[in-house]
Amino acid sequence: MTGEVRLGLYKGNMFVESRLSPHSLYDEGVATMEGGGSYNQDDAEGFLRIQGLPSRVQGRVNPREF
Repeated sequence: MTGEVRLGLYKGNMFVESRLSPHSLYDEGVATMEGGGSYNQDDAEGFLRIQGLPSRVQGRVNPREF
C-alpha cells in the first residue's frame, strides 16, 4: 500500500480527514450520480417498492390497531 492518510484527533476521538494515493481505485467521474448520466431517479421508485414489499404484506396480514 502506498499513499498518505491525514488523521484528526479531538477529545479522545480519531477521524480520517483525508486520503491520497497514486494508485487509488476511486474515480469521481464514475462515483458521482450527476456526472455520468447513467442514473435515472425513476429507477429508485421501483427499487423502493420491491424493498418495501415484505413490510406492506406484513401490514395487510397483521394491521396495526391505533
